[in-house]
Amino acid sequence: MSLITPDFGLIFWMVVIFGVVFFILAKFGFPVITKAVRKRSEHIEDALREAERARLSVQEAAIQRQQMLEQTRTEQGKILQDASKAKEAILSEARAKAQEEAAEMLRGAREEIAAEKESALREIRSEVSALSLAVAEKIVRKELEETPEQLALMERLSDEASAPPAN
Repeated sequence: MSLITPDFGLIFWMVVIFGVVFFILAKFGFPVITKAVRKRSEHIEDALREAERARLSVQEAAIQRQQMLEQTRTEQGKILQDASKAKEAILSEARAKAQEEAAEMLRGAREEIAAEKESALREIRSEVSALSLAVAEKIVRKELEETPEQLALMERLSDEASAPPAN
């Protein structure tokens, strides 16, 4: 019996044994193998679906993060703009108040200067008129006689010296 040229009996028994083994495998082995392969493919599909969900979730989170960043930037810009406006308002209010106080102080100083000037002018006029009267009196006593015309002239000069000048 040669394996290279098998005879009919060997082929028959090989076919019978192959059929029995195939039947046993088909009945008991293949369902277990196909069940395991199906279970593995389902597990792989579940894992792929889960990975896709995770990828979508990560994309969604990235989009939300980007939106939150933009919203935060917008709010930050608004806050900075509001702070800038508040700063400008405070500065302009302070400037206006300072200008008002300076104008009030200047007005008070001008009034005080005017009052002091008026007082000094009155004092000077009073002293000038007293001096003029004293000088005129001395001159008149020395050189003039006491006549009614001269007395009237002296009184007129005295009244003119004591009257405030017209501006």
